[in-house]
Amino acid sequence: MSTKLRAAIIGATGYGGVELIRLLLTHPYVEITSVMSSSNAGAPLADGYPHLNQIVLDNLDAIDVELIKQKSDVVFLAAPHGVASGLAPQLIDAGLKVIDVSGDFRLQSGETYERWYKHKPADPAYLAKAVYGLAEVFGEEVKGSTFISNPGCYPTATLLGLVPIVKQGWADTSSIIVDAKSGVSGAGRGLGLTAHFSEMNENFLAYKVNKHQHTPEIEQVLGRVSGEEVLITFTTHLVPMTRGILSTIYVNLKQKHTEDEIIDLYRQYYEGRRFVRIREKGKWPATKEVWGSNYCDIGLSLDERTGRLTIISVIDNIVKGAGGQAVQNLNLMMGWDEATGLAFTPVYP
Repeated sequence: MSTKLRAAIIGATGYGGVELIRLLLTHPYVEITSVMSSSNAGAPLADGYPHLNQIVLDNLDAIDVELIKQKSDVVFLAAPHGVASGLAPQLIDAGLKVIDVSGDFRLQSGETYERWYKHKPADPAYLAKAVYGLAEVFGEEVKGSTFISNPGCYPTATLLGLVPIVKQGWADTSSIIVDAKSGVSGAGRGLGLTAHFSEMNENFLAYKVNKHQHTPEIEQVLGRVSGEEVLITFTTHLVPMTRGILSTIYVNLKQKHTEDEIIDLYRQYYEGRRFVRIREKGKWPATKEVWGSNYCDIGLSLDERTGRLTIISVIDNIVKGAGGQAVQNLNLMMGWDEATGLAFTPVYP
């Protein structure tokens, strides 16, 4: 490209925002022209993130729609839930491309959003415009669109693990149980008891049991690919690590299938999709094996005694579960190779 796409990042001081900065700084077709924060406007970003010293030199801009119009072609909204619902319509009406990394436009029903997120929902007209950007499932819809709702981190890991078997019609969708674990970065950078070292170290806890706001997002997508209402049991846990999600999923099968048949189904479904890796029979992934990358690794095990399939899906919650998938969606939106700026290996050990 002779001229790079100008990108603004709103919410640049959160973990999702700062990860977007890391990824976009090396993207060959994108230039970051503004990093914005409502709480730290005027301050150097490196004050809060010293690892960006001498890398990001600009001070944080205030969130100003007129300034955004002047300085950007695409806007990443990495602000807390409840912010994007007011900002995104203004940016869209100004002709800008928008990728929302918050949850404000993921749910099609405003009533459902308000019940689970405890915020006022977005304008229904703009909810209808948002394309749900689970790239490996709805990538064709993302191509050429101008407004993307980036999936949540738990839904990304869980849905990539479930969609092939559900869409094929082999799964008893009334039986789905999801046992998911996340590193503490998933809670963001704000202060809270569970973020304290002495509270979380050597600890393992469940939270938001039967009340996690990602539940209806997962159900909505599974209902869409299956053509029927789907209700799941979804339990989330915090583990004492910084990054990563491991989603262990249990689902009964409608008919008998072999483990080899199921693995073949997954391989065929994700054929050509760079960032989903299906493990060999008898091998299961770990979070460290995708750390710092945009990969989702999936392992499958069929219990022939019970007819129940166990799916283990792992991602880096800040990359594939947030910033990385947002960049992947930008690539699809712009007609670029979806791996542009993301073709790096996981960090190991």
